[in-house]
Amino acid sequence: MEHAPAWLTNSLIYLSAAVIVVPLSRALGLGAIIGYLVAGIAIGPSGLGLVSSVEDVLHFAEFGVVLMLFLVGLELEPRRLWNLRRPIFGWGTAQVLSCAAVLFAVGCALGADWRVSLVASLGLALSSTAIALQVFGERNLLKTASGQAGFSILLFQDVAAIPILALLPLLAGSADHAPIAAADRAIEAAKIVGVIAGIILGGRLLLRPLLRWIARSNTPEIFTATALLLVVAIAALMQFVGLSMALGAFLAGVLLAESEYRRELETDIEPFKGLLLGLFFIAVGMTIDFGVVLAHPLLIAGLVLGFMAVKFVVIYLLAKAMEIPEVQRPVFTLLLAQGGEFAFVVFQAAGPQVLPAETTSLLIGAVALSMLVSPLLLVAIDRYVLARYREKPRTEMEEIAEQQDAKVLICGFGRYGQIVGRVLLSQGMGVTVLDHDPDTVEGLREFGFRVFYGDATRLDLLRIAGGGSAKVIVVAVDEIETSLEIVDLVRENFPQARIVARARNLGHYYQLRDRGVEMAEREVFESSLRSARSVLESLGWPAHEAREAAMRFRSRNIKIAEASYPHYKDRAKLIAVAKEGRQQFEEQMAREREERRERTQRDWGTDHSDDSSSEIAR
Repeated sequence: MEHAPAWLTNSLIYLSAAVIVVPLSRALGLGAIIGYLVAGIAIGPSGLGLVSSVEDVLHFAEFGVVLMLFLVGLELEPRRLWNLRRPIFGWGTAQVLSCAAVLFAVGCALGADWRVSLVASLGLALSSTAIALQVFGERNLLKTASGQAGFSILLFQDVAAIPILALLPLLAGSADHAPIAAADRAIEAAKIVGVIAGIILGGRLLLRPLLRWIARSNTPEIFTATALLLVVAIAALMQFVGLSMALGAFLAGVLLAESEYRRELETDIEPFKGLLLGLFFIAVGMTIDFGVVLAHPLLIAGLVLGFMAVKFVVIYLLAKAMEIPEVQRPVFTLLLAQGGEFAFVVFQAAGPQVLPAETTSLLIGAVALSMLVSPLLLVAIDRYVLARYREKPRTEMEEIAEQQDAKVLICGFGRYGQIVGRVLLSQGMGVTVLDHDPDTVEGLREFGFRVFYGDATRLDLLRIAGGGSAKVIVVAVDEIETSLEIVDLVRENFPQARIVARARNLGHYYQLRDRGVEMAEREVFESSLRSARSVLESLGWPAHEAREAAMRFRSRNIKIAEASYPHYKDRAKLIAVAKEGRQQFEEQMAREREERRERTQRDWGTDHSDDSSSEIAR
């Protein structure tokens, strides 16, 4: 009988380890990442020894990080990325340099060679993009202050890895690593500029027509293959010029963030990203050399605790300076305090000329252990630190799973969505409600509402909730960015549905108008007008006059808003239009007040003459 090919045997081992260990890890409350790491330790050279080619697996599994950053890029429009330039290069630079400086000083103080201290400090200053973004995504933190700051710093670290790697040959100081000739440097620089320019221009001019042509073939598997080919090709180009593959994939994602095929690309690549990221964590677990760990247990423990403690203190102070909310700081700090996957590349690229072999093994082991320990510390932070910030425990709830068929779908069932839903339900209309807060869903179900748990920014859940058959989709969520994301999703995938949206403010209203939403209502506008009427009536105004005054204000306010809409992105023009409208409105109000005063005086005069006549008659 023929032996099974090596790739088939290895695939069987990887998948079996993941299927057995990861569910156990999640059942114990340790999370999937810990499960993958433990699975890697179990099957690696330090465990059962079922797999020995760790380096090959790690290089292949790094593609999971590449796919992850491509998907992150798809969520960032170029305009949003440009707005993040200061956090990326400001706070990113501050984190890398401050952590590296403190670690370098500690290394030199302990008697290490300055070159060893420098390389070690630069490698240890980097954090795990894979673990951090995975945790931020799982906890829905990417849109929070800590998520945005963490993403900016991690992106800068990916960029910073390039000059760090370029510095290593200069530190080696050997003939094999002599300074590169000026001509060679110019050629390398030209390659880098050419590849980046090619990606940007190709992304603008070629990618959309290519995707449109592939989509017209109505062959879903070819569209999936095209998406993977796109990421692989860009990663290969970046690798060719010595740049980060993940950085190139992120750039490609940003260029396609405004594409009409963004959601389809996300849906196609997401399963591959999840599997390859799991394989990456398995490979990290396999890289831990427990022979070195057992030979120097105290030294390894000191390294892990020492560099994580230093980074924890520095990053926590940085988080405080960045004004990240206190409740978000522990998770943010821990995720950046661990070692990162690029540290493996830095330490291995340094070579024996800079780092002795035993030192390299110790540093790689320390980084891998920090990535293993961090999810455990995260569980401890959840249970013992963040518990005091929670008013009550979150309810665990299954996502909507059964296909729904209703004419109206309401996304978000807070105070605003409930009023809309109750009016429709009172008329006997079929309504499907989708909300992402399990406590809200459970509470409303107790009162008999047909509410389902799910995140309305997910295309698959919108389809299950009946987005394909709904005549009206009400977007009543509270967060502005989430609202706009749902609107984009609905317009791209459910064109038959009319959108009725809640606008938090005038700026949100204008953004909804940009997306073709005609039925958008500012959430407090009408209720504020009703309160103004109540105030006037309480001051003695007749009810009909109070109503007329409020309606005139409403009409004029809407006219000003409509006149300002074409200019809302031009601040100077917007201010000018708003001032002109306000001046006209104030003049009109002044005329109406004068007319009311004259009318009141006439009424008092008529009443007085009547009283005098009556008095004379008596």
